[in-house]
Amino acid sequence: MSARARLWIFLVGAAGFAVLFAAACIDLPAFGTVPHPYGVRAVRAALSHHTSNVIASVNFDLRAFDTLGEETILFSAVLGTVVLLRQARDEHRKDPEPAVVHPRVRRFALLTLACALLVGLYVIAHGQISPGGGFQGGVVAATALHLLYIAADYRALERVRPLTLYEIGEAAGEAAYVITGLAAVLAGSAFLANVLPFGTLAALSSGGTVPVLNAAVGLEVTSGIVVLLARFLDQAVEIEEPGEDDGGPWDSGDSGGNGDEQRERA
Repeated sequence: MSARARLWIFLVGAAGFAVLFAAACIDLPAFGTVPHPYGVRAVRAALSHHTSNVIASVNFDLRAFDTLGEETILFSAVLGTVVLLRQARDEHRKDPEPAVVHPRVRRFALLTLACALLVGLYVIAHGQISPGGGFQGGVVAATALHLLYIAADYRALERVRPLTLYEIGEAAGEAAYVITGLAAVLAGSAFLANVLPFGTLAALSSGGTVPVLNAAVGLEVTSGIVVLLARFLDQAVEIEEPGEDDGGPWDSGDSGGNGDEQRERA
């Protein structure tokens, strides 16, 4: 397709978006006037189901089916990355060289890793009570593990990152969300309806199915981010294409990287 054709396609799409966006904004209330009724209804619905975090109530109760779509987007993205970045037949792996890191930096990384992992798990577990939840806590927990790569070396990260278990965890988190929705159907209600006991407001057991779905998303996001980063790190650190010299793929002029720096980082 020529550049001129792509430009026309963009202009047509942009014009259509502009028309739809303007039509959606016409009936918006003026700034500073009466609040939108959706906010009041969302708060009322959250309190009626004993979910003190209204955003969690919207995500995992009022619009739980939409959240399933968002979770599936991440699941599909990770799956696509695994397929595209898998090791080809004509590629081979090289063992990353150990990094030289100051002992104080290494000890600080281990301490920070434990704290960051605890924070991530806390955010996931308290998603129905306070700001946060499975998406946010999952990213924090997955990022915490990679402190071993930043302040230690790649082999240390591999020891705490068995990819097979994390791939299973990602699939289990996605399946748990769907199974929770099907359980509501078997209980005689709608798919993903909140059918569990609501518990006590502001308690860990409050919210009915909200903490269950929150935990499923936390498992899927944590595992998915770990698998996603693992595939990119494998390409950068271990996998070499045929015909490359000892410097590795990062010495290639097309990559714009520095092979010596990359091997030292690994």
